[in-house]
Amino acid sequence: MAPAHTLPDILVSGRPSRSDYRVLTPRTPHSRAGRAEEGFTEVELQAFQDDEANEYRSQAQQQSQPLLSPHSRVPGYRSRGDDDNTRTKGGFFAPSNILKNLPLVGGSVMAVMLLVLVVVSFKEPGSLEAAFLQAPGEFVESAEPYVPANDHTAAPPYTPPAPPTPSIVEQRPPTNLLISYENYSSFPLTGAEYRYECAKLTAGFMHHGEYWDEPPMGTHDVVHHDDATNYHLPEGERTKVCSSTITYMLDGHVGLMADLALMAQAAAHARERNRTFFVDDTHWNRGKWSDHFQPVHSLEPGPEPGCRRPPPEELVACPRTARHWVISSRTAQFHFGHPFSEEYEDPYAHQVNRLRPIFERARESFERVIRPNAYMGDLIREARKKVAQLLSLPTIYPYPVEDPSAQSAQSKQPSARNEFDVKRALKQIYIAVHIRKGDRQPEGYMFYPDKQVPAEAYVKGARETWSRLYAHDYVDSTNASASVHPDVSSGHPDHYPASPIMWVASDSPPAARAFVGAFPPATASFSLEHSVMPELRALAPAEEYVQAQFEKETLEERVRLTRGMIVDFAMLSGMWAWPGDILPGAVVCGMGSNVCGMAALGFGFDRAFGFDDGEDHSMGVINRERRRWVDVDVDGRIDPAWLAFEFH
Repeated sequence: MAPAHTLPDILVSGRPSRSDYRVLTPRTPHSRAGRAEEGFTEVELQAFQDDEANEYRSQAQQQSQPLLSPHSRVPGYRSRGDDDNTRTKGGFFAPSNILKNLPLVGGSVMAVMLLVLVVVSFKEPGSLEAAFLQAPGEFVESAEPYVPANDHTAAPPYTPPAPPTPSIVEQRPPTNLLISYENYSSFPLTGAEYRYECAKLTAGFMHHGEYWDEPPMGTHDVVHHDDATNYHLPEGERTKVCSSTITYMLDGHVGLMADLALMAQAAAHARERNRTFFVDDTHWNRGKWSDHFQPVHSLEPGPEPGCRRPPPEELVACPRTARHWVISSRTAQFHFGHPFSEEYEDPYAHQVNRLRPIFERARESFERVIRPNAYMGDLIREARKKVAQLLSLPTIYPYPVEDPSAQSAQSKQPSARNEFDVKRALKQIYIAVHIRKGDRQPEGYMFYPDKQVPAEAYVKGARETWSRLYAHDYVDSTNASASVHPDVSSGHPDHYPASPIMWVASDSPPAARAFVGAFPPATASFSLEHSVMPELRALAPAEEYVQAQFEKETLEERVRLTRGMIVDFAMLSGMWAWPGDILPGAVVCGMGSNVCGMAALGFGFDRAFGFDDGEDHSMGVINRERRRWVDVDVDGRIDPAWLAFEFH
């Protein structure tokens, strides 16, 4: 049976009597000399730091007071509770404590700094790179002007800052209106590929409504990526893509003049719709556009001068209302067919008069946009100069080539117009003849058994035209606007220069020789082949032009033939004349050739079709007595008598 104890003996705060004292100490796993729950202070640990034996000096000292004695109670023991957080002596800023907590403080400071840097990088992208990655000595703009130390010290070279990162804004049409080029890897597409996309979009259906109407559901288009970055370029320079463009693609599928005829209408579209016009020669088989002509963007900058051409992957061939419309000879049939005629022909006029608006559109494009470069301009002028010199006509026609439409209102009086016409006519001392053979079929092939315009038709046309315009040096005194055509020939068939004085151009050397052979030897006949200038003589064709064979020629040969065609066209039409240059008085050609159709532009609508005599020509029937554009192919047997372009 356990011994009985009085109540004071079992209370924690009690103390046993001396007589009951025993040298037995109850042990617990955490007890050390009555400190099982409070542990040691720092001072006590320093006193007993050597080994475990030094903590207990003697067993008698440990047992001087019983574990449960009321007098062994240390202040704060139990009365402060088990969770009491006893502070170390000296506080947090004590030297010993600062060293101990230094890693914690340093880590906290670095974490705050990193957090600040992250916030700044999100708020102001690029500012950290500019602040920390700037190379030493890099130019920094200052409001103070730079003043060198002395006049002999050169300023350090200027290092321009890096351009800003482009900010691209995507413009995506609705899914049902999206044109996808995901099956193509090379841009721009070829003419055949654009034609396929047009056929797929139209699905054989004809567009109804006005020519420029947009479908009720919206316009089909591709995804556009607009660069909205402000590059801060000086003097108003632009780096943004033009907002709306029309591009004509030269793909080499047709001849030079067939392409230029279609391009003239495309350029007119750009002027009318206030869109920027470009030419793409990526797939052209005649070199670069700049090899022969001036850059169109510099001649007619459009509504946004200096803007960049659109990316090639954003060009769209159909519909024409797309943001960046591209057109070529292979896609012209989708845009220049019946709807085009309904929109741009004069609906109240008759026969050829219906085509006057289209004629004027093409003429304006040749005068403003399609112009030869400096090298080609020199060749054209030299060709005209050589003809004048061979005819013993030094510069006797110094009259400037003026545009009556550009004259002031006062100068547009009848007398002024007559003076202008006379001055212009005095320079028209020859007729031009163009003979097209090769792979070309006449427009009126049904009238010829062998489907070729006979050489006799060209010979007859040249003789009749010269006799009609030059033989009598006539002046129509009954009309103030009549022209004067001086006959500078010898007047004798056996004396050079015998009439008719002609410039002969042909893609077939044998056909040209046969035509010239039909006239007396003293006839003044000029051509590239017989030019006294080696540079011009080198441009003459050596064989008939066949489009399928043209592609097989070397690039140098194709460029050479193209330059020869440009010079011939200038001599046939009188286009691109300099002040004092001689001009043709008429052109004899076959309507089956695009060269013939475009040659009429150089004479103007009224003079080309003989409507310049002041008479009523509202019915649109060509005046055969005064016409300067003489077609020996159709010769008025098919309407319309003149065509602005053709489809292939």
